[in-house]
Formats: sequence, C-alpha cells, structure tokens
Amino acid sequence: MNPAGEGLQQLDAVSVLNAKTTLVQLLLRAGVHPGDAGELIGLVEAGTLAVAHERIGGSAGTAPTEKGEPYASGWLDGARAVADELGDIAERTLRDAVGADAPGRALDGRPPAGRMELERAKVAVLPLYLSFTTVSDLDPEVSEQVLTAVLGTMSTRERTGYAGRLTRFATAHHTRLERMYAQYGPGSAIAIHGRYSLLHSPTSVAVLERLLTVASELREEWEAAELPPAWLEGLTTAWDAAGS
Repeated sequence: MNPAGEGLQQLDAVSVLNAKTTLVQLLLRAGVHPGDAGELIGLVEAGTLAVAHERIGGSAGTAPTEKGEPYASGWLDGARAVADELGDIAERTLRDAVGADAPGRALDGRPPAGRMELERAKVAVLPLYLSFTTVSDLDPEVSEQVLTAVLGTMSTRERTGYAGRLTRFATAHHTRLERMYAQYGPGSAIAIHGRYSLLHSPTSVAVLERLLTVASELREEWEAAELPPAWLEGLTTAWDAAGS
C-alpha cells in the first residue's frame, strides 16, 4: 500500500540516467566497450517501448461505452494518438541505439556486421543449437566468419530482431531439425564427414534459416567470405533427408 497522498512511484529522468551510467561503468570494468554497452542498453529501451506500443495498440480498438458515443470516440482517438506517439519514440530510440543516422548505417541498409551484432547472434544461436544436439569437438570454429555472412543478408533493422526470428524458425521446424541433427550432427554415424562439418557448429541453425529464406543473398555473402560451398550443400542435403 502506498503511503497516504503518494501516487505510483516512477523514476525521474536523472535517476534513469544514473542507472544507465552505472550499468555502462560496470560493463566497462568487465571489458565491454562503452559504445557497445550503450548500444545494448538502447536496444533494451527500444524493445521495451515497442512492447508497450504493441500492447497499447492492441487495446486501442476498445473503449468504455457506458458514457455514450462521443466519450467512446474521444477515448479511441486519444488511445490511438498515444500509441502512435509511443511507436515514434520506439523508432527514434532504436535508431539512436544502432546509430542509424550515421553514414552507411540506415535501419534498412545492409552495412557490414558490427561487433555487437555478431555477439548478439552468437548468444542467440547457441541455446537453440543445444536444444537439438550437443557441443561437438569437431566444431570448425569459424563462427564469426559464418555469422558475418549470415548477418550480411539482413538490414540493420532485421538484425535487431534476429534472435526472435531465429527462435520462431527453430520452433516451427523443431521436429525436423531434431531429426536432422540426430542423423548428421554430433554423435551420428557420419560425424566426421567433412561435407557435414557445419552441423557441428551452433551457427548451422542460423545458416539454415537464411538458406531457406534468402538463398541467393546467402550464397553471395558466403562466397565473399570464402567459406566452403560444400558446407551449404551438406546442410541442404541433411535438411532434405530429415524431411523425407
């Protein structure tokens, strides 16, 4: 219960800035570059605003009717105005977080993958991979090159939501992926076959999603990174076999 006369406890702008600065300094002590820390915090802020925008937008189509039509109409107009403004703030926060106003960094452009984009992709792929198979001693250890090629097929905006996209892909195809790794991944009868080496890397989930979504763009980035074409062929063969 709030003390008498007090409303909801809300953080003021100075306290929010204090919390962000504290977090940046703690991350700096752990070896994280201040710019990278700021980007991550900005993405969390933008995501929180986007979720709030979605929730308010979802409820903007309903209004209390007991006070009559003019009241309900005004309610809806106000709710839509708030939702629109919140959406604009979320967009601006996202642009600020990834430096989208800097040259070559437009949200819908495809600049070279940055360090923090690669780190976020690594964090996204590992738990998904481990939900289907185990860590392999035969991992070809080219994670950064592979993920650079994968991220090269996406715009900056797409990269900010990549973890969600990849999770939806893995969920939608869980049974087939499970079967594929059992047949061709770590512990399978053909575990040491070079053609299927990529299935021993957590990045294989990411590569497969792009291969099934934007194959030509992936092959273009793959060639630029000078990665073995046989890995893509092996992954395609394994995927096709798991679906039969």
